[in-house]
Amino acid sequence: MFTPRRLIIAATAFALLSGCASQNPYENQGQAPSQDGMSKTAKYGALGALAGAVAGAAINHDDRGKGALIGAAVAGAASAGYGYYVDKQEAELRRSMEGTGVQVQRQGDNINLIMPGNITFATNSADIASNFYTPLNNLATSFKQYDQNNIEIVGHTDSTGSHQYNMNLSQLRAQSVANYLMAQGVNGARVTSRGMGPDQPIATNANEAGRSQNRRVEIKLTPIPGAQAPQQY
Repeated sequence: MFTPRRLIIAATAFALLSGCASQNPYENQGQAPSQDGMSKTAKYGALGALAGAVAGAAINHDDRGKGALIGAAVAGAASAGYGYYVDKQEAELRRSMEGTGVQVQRQGDNINLIMPGNITFATNSADIASNFYTPLNNLATSFKQYDQNNIEIVGHTDSTGSHQYNMNLSQLRAQSVANYLMAQGVNGARVTSRGMGPDQPIATNANEAGRSQNRRVEIKLTPIPGAQAPQQY
């Protein structure tokens, strides 16, 4: 007979095996593999299962082993489901941003889009450049399809000029992107914007190559608290 401890271990092991056996075609597409070779979806499912097993055992005092199995199954499925949702969203963004110059980065459940200054705005301007409309249109389409994220738009500049000028310019640029996305039908309740000026450089400001990298707009996608990933994608 299984003891409660053995049932918890079995539940977690089952989630790990289920995650590794996932048929998700997007698991490793465009992603750096994890050090242990496990997909993101598998990790989310396993961690969720472990937490669910502990919670289930604590709640079901009469039969902790049964509670652990139920908690692992429910929490593991939910966690893996959201991981799969973000996997698909990331794959779609990589496909639609290919060749545009926009970088797509992933960290856990968060996705970061980095748009370099050479495709976004002219020097000292907050007017969207003509060649930036196509990437923004593609982003708007994706954001409407995948609507379980908050969308934070952050403007960045190099350090040339006064700090206050750069803060104002970066805010105006972020707001221009936000306004355009909302005009294309993206829900404004999900969208925020802010300007960071030169305060978060990703390269040196000592030469033009570095300053060019620092002039950018980033869009940060984070899960809406309490939101549930759709069951059908």
